[in-house]
Formats: sequence, structure tokens, C-alpha cells
Amino acid sequence: MPANDDLDRGDERESRESPFETLQKRVAGLKVQDGQNISEKSDEDEPQVVDRIESLCINCEENGETRLFLTKIPYFREIIIMSFSCDHCGFENTDVQSAGQIQERGSKFTLKVTEVDDMERQIVKSDIASLRLETLDIEVPAGRGRLTNIEGVICDILKDLESGQRQRKLEDPDLWQKIDDLVQPLLKMALNQNFPFTITLDDPSGNSWIEPSSKDRDGKYQKTEYPRTSEQNAALGLGETPQSTQENGNGHKKSEDLPSEPPSSTGLTAHVIPQIPTTSTPADQDALEDVDILEGHSYSLPTPCPGCTKPAHLNLQLLNIPFFKQVVVSAVMCTECNYRSSDVKTGGEIPPLGKKIYLDVRDPLDLQRDILKSETCFLKIDEINVEVAPGTMGGRFTTVEGLLTQIRDDTRGTVFDTDDPEGSGGDSMPAPKREAWNRFFDKIDQAIKGELKYTILLEDPLGNSYVQNPWAPERDERLREEEY
Repeated sequence: MPANDDLDRGDERESRESPFETLQKRVAGLKVQDGQNISEKSDEDEPQVVDRIESLCINCEENGETRLFLTKIPYFREIIIMSFSCDHCGFENTDVQSAGQIQERGSKFTLKVTEVDDMERQIVKSDIASLRLETLDIEVPAGRGRLTNIEGVICDILKDLESGQRQRKLEDPDLWQKIDDLVQPLLKMALNQNFPFTITLDDPSGNSWIEPSSKDRDGKYQKTEYPRTSEQNAALGLGETPQSTQENGNGHKKSEDLPSEPPSSTGLTAHVIPQIPTTSTPADQDALEDVDILEGHSYSLPTPCPGCTKPAHLNLQLLNIPFFKQVVVSAVMCTECNYRSSDVKTGGEIPPLGKKIYLDVRDPLDLQRDILKSETCFLKIDEINVEVAPGTMGGRFTTVEGLLTQIRDDTRGTVFDTDDPEGSGGDSMPAPKREAWNRFFDKIDQAIKGELKYTILLEDPLGNSYVQNPWAPERDERLREEEY
């Protein structure tokens, strides 16, 4: 019986396999000879790489053919590539749509294109993402999804701008001249003669992407995540839903519906203060101004979940870091979609000078130091080629080991496929690029294990970052601070 049960469970798992696979996995088991696909399986069992559907042509209203390719992009997620063609009128059209779920936060990518190799970086632009060429102040609004590269984006913009220019030159010379002033630098970009320039890709759904490189330095490549606004949630179909919790006559959640003792992420004893209501009446707003946030006490406030917009809880706690300042540790928890996020913000006034902190990591004990990286901090480790631009990770209060582990995991999730534990990168990643990324992650692993000596630089113009000195107030030989 146990053996049969295992077989049944195996069949069930096989039946639940996702239709979205990398091209390498999709064609596995096929043999190719003289341009023809030959499989050891029968024709009925042979996997179909492309699905073909007869559909109506919007141009001539005859029947054409739509081809659907369901695939996963290595180091990204599932997409649907669609292509329509009509043999009657010759009309053709292509489109790309994200097949993954809407991400919990929106994402924005910024890339400074400085060399020819950057033009070959892949771009996935969803149908709700906007793309900008910052150098020329050109924006491609939300519309048709695309799977292309930087060069393809520039050529598409150039093609759209040049459309109708001959007729426009005769009818409206002034408008023709303004467009031509944009066309000329775009031509140089397409010919790799107008470096550098900056391109940004903003997607509220988080389903767009620009390919990173292990050679990116000095803020050349940046990815930032942000909470969506209510308008963006409405545009994605994530409007407000009826609250499942009971409410009193004033529209406030009853205190028994909220957790009586939110967990403390710092290990300190937390004293729970009654819930602070969020209302729009002037009387309640005045009452909120009289509430004192006490050190060591935890507060819980109702807030809409950034992931599903349903009611969630925002837990706050004010902490005092010795020999530094007060910080506010916050965590959002949603019981509906299991959304979890945390952040750290410093209090007090803005200092007149910025601060640079240098930490020399020489043994595993240094990995246990507490470290606070604010959202305005630039982090750099030359020995392992790591740079974290301000705003990339938000505020983090953890240890040196924990911070490096998060940098490694976040970068690996961006570079390699989520179900690619061996880091092969799929069939679309060239071998030299895959080897470069593997060397990069090997160095980070050595740094996390304390097998490598390196120096961490925290540069914060607001002076809100911190590294623990275990011998404070005595001087630490491995910790240096500079003001600027």
C-alpha cells in the first residue's frame, strides 16, 4: 500500500506541473534530424512547443492563426509570447503578457547604458509598464507588452517617430523639426555612438525587468521596489474589498479583532499599548497628536495590505540604540495573503554633515556585529564587487552576516530562475556570463562564512546608518567614521 500511495502522489504532482517551462525543458526529449523534430514518443505524446489557434483577423475579418508560446525566462518569471499572422491580407502582430501573479510591490529599474554590450541586455516590458529615455526625455507609455533588448527599444521608438515624417515636413515644418531633433540622437544611439544614456522602466505590477550584469558598478544598475498607491491598485483590479473584520459604529476595528501582542523582532520585552485608530475626523486627528510613542512599547495600527489591499496590521516599536539614536522598527503582516515586510527608520533631527563608516571584517566575530543600513545609505564592498544603491533594500537593522545573506539571496533571485537551484541560468545564459555570476556568488559565500577579509563602506548623507562597536565607548581599531 505505501508504494501505491507514493505512485499516486507522484502522478498527482506530475499532473500539477506548470505549463510554463524554460525552452530548454520544453524541448527536452526531442531529437532533431535534418530540420525535422523526431521524438521517441508517439505523435500524440510528443510535447508541443507552440500552441496554434485559429482566430479572426481584425484587419480583413478573415480567419488567421495565433501562436502562443508559454515559457519562463531564466532569472525572471512566466510570460506568454503571442504572434498573429493572416495569410489573406498579410497582417501580423506580436505581443507579450505576464502570466505570473501581480507582485506585492511595484518595481522600477534604472540602467545607465555606457557600452555596446549594454545594448544587448534583455528587457521585459509588461502592458502596464512605462519606459523612459531620461537623456532625451522620451517616454513610452503603458501599452503593448514587449520582450526585446535595449537596442530593440531604441529602434522601436525611432520607427514610431520617423513614421509620417515626410508628409509632416511638407504640412508642418516646425513639428517636423522638433521631432527630427529627437530622431538624430536616437540614430546615434542605435549606431552605438551616443553613450552614455539612461533608461528607466517603471511597472506598478512588478512584472517588468531589465537584465543585470555582474560587472555593474557605481550605481549603473538600480532596482527599487515601492508600495503601490490606491490609484495604481485600482488600475490593476486590486480595489478595496469588504472588510472581514467587525467594525464599531465609528468605522473602527474592534480591538479584539487585532492581535493582542504583536511579535517583537528585537527580542526585548514589549508592552502593548491600546490600538491607535485611523480616522479622518478632526477630533480624532487631534487625539492622535497627543499620543506619545514610548520607547520599548509596541503599537499596532490597521493599514491596507500593499499586496492585496485587504486589512492588515502595521506593528511599530521605538528602540534606542546605545551610542547612536532612536529608531522605529516597523513590520506589516497580512493574514489574507501572508504578505510580510519590515523596515527601519531613524528618528531625531537631520545632522548637518553626512557620515562614512568603514568596517574591516577580519574574523567570524565581526559578522555578528549589529548594523543599521538606512534607506539613504550607499553600501560598497570592493573585495567582493558588491554595491547597493540608496533605496534599493530600504532600511535594514540586522547583523553583518544577515545583511550579506540578504544581498546574496536578493541578487540570486534576480539573476537565476526561481526553480534553478543549480544556477545554470537556463539555455539563454551564455557560459561566460554564467561563470562570472557563479564566481560572484562564491565570493559572497566566502564573505558570509568569514573566509575572506574585506572592508564594508556605508556612506550616508543623512548620517542615519550605524555599525556596532562592541567595546564602546572605547575605540574600535576595525571601525572608522568620517564626516563630510
